[in-house]
Amino acid sequence: MKAQIIEGWPKDNSIRILLTETNAASANSLRRAILADVPKMAITKVRFEQGISQDNKGEIFESVNALPDEVIAHRLAMVPVPTFLDEFVFPEDDPNNENLPEDQWGSPLSQIIYHLSARGPASDDEEDFKTVYAGDLNVLGETKLQISEEHARIPITILARGHFLELYAYATLGRGREHAKWCPAAAVTFQPRMKAILAKPQKAKVLFDLNLTSHSGRVIDSKLFTKKECTDVDAILDLERAMHQVGHGTGREDAFAEAIVFEEMPGEFVFSFDSDGSFSPEAIFNKACKELVDRFDKIATDLDRVLA
Repeated sequence: MKAQIIEGWPKDNSIRILLTETNAASANSLRRAILADVPKMAITKVRFEQGISQDNKGEIFESVNALPDEVIAHRLAMVPVPTFLDEFVFPEDDPNNENLPEDQWGSPLSQIIYHLSARGPASDDEEDFKTVYAGDLNVLGETKLQISEEHARIPITILARGHFLELYAYATLGRGREHAKWCPAAAVTFQPRMKAILAKPQKAKVLFDLNLTSHSGRVIDSKLFTKKECTDVDAILDLERAMHQVGHGTGREDAFAEAIVFEEMPGEFVFSFDSDGSFSPEAIFNKACKELVDRFDKIATDLDRVLA
């Protein structure tokens, strides 16, 4: 298998990759590795502080919330946590956790701690409620581990007058096969790479005369084709979407008469997914490839040992 990032990608957290010299089974193995095997950081334990507190005016706030603690903990678990795979290890691999019971595990090598302390509106405030966001989490450690601005406005809960929320959240490495909170990507898909053939240029004007433009600003016209063929990956995907305007039920299908047809390019696939923002899509893809290589190396070693 060969992989090449398609020109113009990644775009923010989205990526498209051209896979060649492969088959659907191998592409699907890569898809499953991204969803299930690539590790990332996620909040897995939350300690809520209970009781009352006072502000500098002597007003009392209670640890009462609109949502149950379990719901808040789940929302925190789904917040993307910045992940640096080369700087952390799994809790079970942390030498500092050796000979300790699991409920006492935790060291800077395998754990990130966040603190959140927020109060609802005071009695003399105009607002009745205050929203607590993911950005209110403060990391107890390096600032690069702070929740990114991109995710800072994810709402966690709402505090009413006289309420407060204080908690400590603990993030560790995990894999998507254990829980969705550890899955680093979404919309992981692949499809055969296609080429478009301009079979009937005159009839194709039914589509071109609609003056369609793709989301990327590409004009859908005959200039997409060279010698009546188009193989550009992004242009093909734009053409496929545009073809809905001349397909069944549009009243244009007879006049169009399959003026543009698509053919699969053997052994080639367009692979795409969105990172959740915890780390870059390139890093996710590379880690998925490494996970697959390590797995097959282990299988080969086991077979050699059994057959020796």
